[in-house]
Amino acid sequence: MNDDPRIHPFRIDIPQAQLDDLRARLAATRWPDELPGVGWSYGVPVGYAKKLAEYWRTSFDWRAAERRLNAFEQFTTPIDGQNVHFLHVRSPEPGALPLIVTHGWPGSVAEFMNVIGPLTDPAAHGGDPADAFHVVAPSIPGFGFSGPTTEPGWDLERVARAWAELMDRLGYHRYGSQGGDSGSVISPMLGRAAPRNVVGVHVNGALGFPSGDPAELRGLTPAELARLGQYQDQDRAGYAIIQATRPQTLAFGLHDSPAAQLAWIVEKFKEWTDPAHELPEDAVDLDQLLTDVSVYWFTGTAASSARLYKEGQKGWGAVAEYSGVPHGVAVFPGDAGVRRIAEREHHVVHWSQFDRGGHFAAMEAPDLLVEDVRTFFRPLR
Repeated sequence: MNDDPRIHPFRIDIPQAQLDDLRARLAATRWPDELPGVGWSYGVPVGYAKKLAEYWRTSFDWRAAERRLNAFEQFTTPIDGQNVHFLHVRSPEPGALPLIVTHGWPGSVAEFMNVIGPLTDPAAHGGDPADAFHVVAPSIPGFGFSGPTTEPGWDLERVARAWAELMDRLGYHRYGSQGGDSGSVISPMLGRAAPRNVVGVHVNGALGFPSGDPAELRGLTPAELARLGQYQDQDRAGYAIIQATRPQTLAFGLHDSPAAQLAWIVEKFKEWTDPAHELPEDAVDLDQLLTDVSVYWFTGTAASSARLYKEGQKGWGAVAEYSGVPHGVAVFPGDAGVRRIAEREHHVVHWSQFDRGGHFAAMEAPDLLVEDVRTFFRPLR
């Protein structure tokens, strides 16, 4: 890599004109019709979308969200031709273990606002100082303030290689890797890309995908078979097929209409958050959810974030080389994780299952996620 290795301070400062434009577009939304009595079965109900959009327009305080994000030190640095944005929050504990945490789609670094404090300064949050981490939270190229991407080829493996370069550039040569959603794929890839540097990989959600061999399913519990059944659920996978095949066509609507961007993201929060909750805002803080949506809108990354699926489609279901790096998995309600599947390609030494929380664990159950990360890395320090 021939990029300038310098690291530049960064601060989020969305121009007021963009906030005014967002509110004007929301006020002028041309709402679609819908069938009566179908609920969420055809997608996001118009009444629900209107209510959420009106809150976004009149009550959500982006400047407060911006201040909260800017409370974390942020930087950018060019890696492999792409400007990479990241939060870098050092622990007050000198012996802290560096940890790189990776979001997915439709996530962003805004997911991690409630876990960075407990991870970096456990003593201030009722924990043991020996569990402290220096946290690096990058925005995936094409997402948020690392976007948009400017060339094809930014698949998950390329992101993992960029993370290895980022950690090296920060002077971290021994560190942990953690992630959910796309981050639960990128994090193990980082372990394969830098096995001498990564002391352990922790993911929330699934780790590995079923091979299609019926023998792999023999003896699994009904709960495990139900989790794996999600991979055959075409209704739930529709968004991924669209983003993996026609991300540019999709982006015309998402990039031009904040109501469309809101509905596209909030549908995933409805489907993937803790099934015990009826609505997304019952599972996650509404302002944090809208902070995430706003990051997509203000950075204009509807197209480039969707391209991650297009770039990665060729690797879906591919068998990965076995990784001897220690792996830990936290399975939350609605996740597809099955230990036997994970162990086929990974050295799994830690497995936890929780009865609350969901796919967006850092937002839904930050206490459970933080404690599981601490527990997994404790013997690896």
